[in-house]
Amino acid sequence: MRTRTRSRTAARTDMTPMLDIVFIMLIFFIVTASFIREDGLSVNFQKPQPGPKSPTEPIGFSVDAASRIFHAGRLIDHWSIEAIIKQEHTARPEAPVVVETDPSAAMGQFIRIHNEAVKAGMRRDKVAIVVRSE
Repeated sequence: MRTRTRSRTAARTDMTPMLDIVFIMLIFFIVTASFIREDGLSVNFQKPQPGPKSPTEPIGFSVDAASRIFHAGRLIDHWSIEAIIKQEHTARPEAPVVVETDPSAAMGQFIRIHNEAVKAGMRRDKVAIVVRSE
């Protein structure tokens, strides 16, 4: 009987062609890709005004057409109205509260600001509502 001897040489695969293809595909996708520069929102920060505020400068709020409330150019939540008024009324007790509103804004927003001002300790005659003319 004849015995067969098997050779123990392992089969080796050459990975070089596969790496070449991967690099060629990578270069192809980099060259054909279109890079788009998307413009986002540009933020314009207001420069702080030097010096302290006048003691009679009003504590200003504004309500836009979408019934959003703004104070000093920042969008605020209605929960912070009382705290803002208390803080500024403590620093400037003679300052009135002025609410500038859009004619198409919901009436409830400036009534809410009026009520929060009274709750914060402002006298009713120190709260004014001004409707913007179009």
